[in-house]
Amino acid sequence: MSRTAPARPGGGGPHPTDTPRMQPPPTPAHTAPAVLPFSSIGTVADAATVYGVHGAAGRTRWKCFAGRRQLASPTEAVEWASIPPGGLSGEHRHTRTEEIYLILRGHGEFLFNGRPHPVAPGSLALTAPGNVHGLRNTCDTDLDWWVIETLAPGTGAVLSGADHTPEVPAMGDIAIHDLFAERTVSTAGVFTGPLKSVDVTDIDAGRQCVLGRPDAELAVFVHGGDGRVTAADGTTAHLAADTCITLGAGTTSTVEAGSALRLLIVTLAVPQHTAEAK
Repeated sequence: MSRTAPARPGGGGPHPTDTPRMQPPPTPAHTAPAVLPFSSIGTVADAATVYGVHGAAGRTRWKCFAGRRQLASPTEAVEWASIPPGGLSGEHRHTRTEEIYLILRGHGEFLFNGRPHPVAPGSLALTAPGNVHGLRNTCDTDLDWWVIETLAPGTGAVLSGADHTPEVPAMGDIAIHDLFAERTVSTAGVFTGPLKSVDVTDIDAGRQCVLGRPDAELAVFVHGGDGRVTAADGTTAHLAADTCITLGAGTTSTVEAGSALRLLIVTLAVPQHTAEAK
């Protein structure tokens, strides 16, 4: 980082001989936190090793890039995970969140409601509440994937203490896409929460691309290449493969490719604009 982003920000009446006392200014009832150009940034270099994920034997390498404290959208976590040959991320049922798995490297099988589905780099799975899913590595190299989990509207309403809680929707069908072939995938009809779309953007060496949404923050994963990102306030950060950065809603950032860059981009609508974001 060439610059550091700014931090989120007795007794009786008066008497003629009394010395006036300075009073502190009144504290506002609520001060909105500053919008940072980069809500979070990190790489997988310091990923943790976790054993027995979702009840499965064996190890998983895992990194959380951002969670509720860093994000304005109702997003539980932006994560990366990897399992070795023969590894398994255990099957488990989603009851309160919507989640994507996007395969970055390796080959394996998505396990949806007990049925296997072969996957490869670019395979994107949308898991709506009610479904059971897992992931198995069937190749002789590590299987890496990007994970973003967001709160379903009913869960968000409960956590916020809302008077009305939306009804739990019926379990939706599974949805598996080839993102690298389709280039953009909308979650309409599968998800009802803040995660609106997943896109792949390629930038040729020496070219630039401006990223930003007034109504949503963006989670960006560098799938390959290198370059840098510069926010409107001049804050910059280096981009390399397996870097993940989240961009604040209402901000714009310019990405410049040093070598050919492939960016994977997820749009996460912020609460006040959820109904308008697409």
